[in-house]
Amino acid sequence: SDVLQFSFVVVRNPWTRLVSGFRDKLSNETTQGRSFPGLANVIAREMNKIDNIASENHHPTFNQYLRWLVDNLKRTNDHFTPQHRTLCIPSASYDYIIPLEYSDHFIDDIEQKIDTSERMLGSYDHSSDPRKQTSALRAKEWLSRENPSLIEKLYKIFEADFILMNYSNFSHPDFPLPLHT
Repeated sequence: SDVLQFSFVVVRNPWTRLVSGFRDKLSNETTQGRSFPGLANVIAREMNKIDNIASENHHPTFNQYLRWLVDNLKRTNDHFTPQHRTLCIPSASYDYIIPLEYSDHFIDDIEQKIDTSERMLGSYDHSSDPRKQTSALRAKEWLSRENPSLIEKLYKIFEADFILMNYSNFSHPDFPLPLHT
C-alpha cells in the first residue's frame, strides 16, 4: 500500500535555546534546572578550576556554561548542539520547518495532516508573546552582559541555525522572533 509521509520539525532561536537549555538542564533554579546533574557538575568543576575558584558548587554559572560550550561542543548532547546537525540538514528534507515562536500558526494544519487531536507543542506557553517568555527575557539580559568575543564564537557555532530561519539577534527589538524580509 502507498503510505503518504509527512515530515516536520520545530526549531528555536539559538540564543533562547542556549538559555533555556542552561536553565532546564544545568542551572540550580528550583523551578527548572537540575535535570542533567552529572554534566552540570563536570562543567562547574572544570570551569571552577580554570577560573581558580575553590567551590563545591555543582552548577556552572551561565558564563561558565557558554565558555565551556565553545571549547567542548563535541562532549555535550543534542540539547546544546546546533539544530541543523541533529536535524541532518541539508541531507534530510522536511515538509515544514517551523519556528517554535510561530508554532501556534502552523499547529492546526500539522495536526490535521497527521490526523491527531492531541496537542503536540504543549510545553510552550502559547498564551504569551514569545518576546516576553522568561528564556527570551533572560537571553536578552544575560547575553548582553557577556564578552562580545564570546558571543561571536557562539554565533559562529550556531550560525547555520540563525540562517535556517532568519532568526533575530538578542539585541533586536523583536527577539526571539525570526526576521521577515
